[in-house]
Amino acid sequence: MTQVDFYILSDQAPGNRHALACRLANKAWREGHRVYLHTNSAEESQHLDKLLWTFREDSFLPHGLLDSSDPRLNPVLIGNGENTGEEHDVLVNLATQVPTFFSRFQRVAEIIDHDPEIRNAGRERFRFYRDRGYPLNTHDIKK
Repeated sequence: MTQVDFYILSDQAPGNRHALACRLANKAWREGHRVYLHTNSAEESQHLDKLLWTFREDSFLPHGLLDSSDPRLNPVLIGNGENTGEEHDVLVNLATQVPTFFSRFQRVAEIIDHDPEIRNAGRERFRFYRDRGYPLNTHDIKK
């Protein structure tokens, strides 16, 4: 069964949920996982793509946009539609809705920040997973 982790950014935490998504993707990749970053739109996917190039000065995270990158060369992919390719390891969900394909993944990371709309949508997703019996963890991110 898919493990779902909610990462809650405190008001004092530096950065935003996109920066945390980059950190989570980097950590998962370093642990040998493949990562799919799911966003609300093509514009948000492009923003995340650019951010992954610059979020750390001392490392490179091999990544690309799902529709224009070779998955064999890019263990971190970014997309916003229903197509996730063959990915099924780690899903980092930045979209406001629960992706219909989430259960294909071994792990799902949901990132919540202090924006009221993001928090409310996150609460709805939490209830969705909880009501269906998925194992849930929450992590308070202070730094």
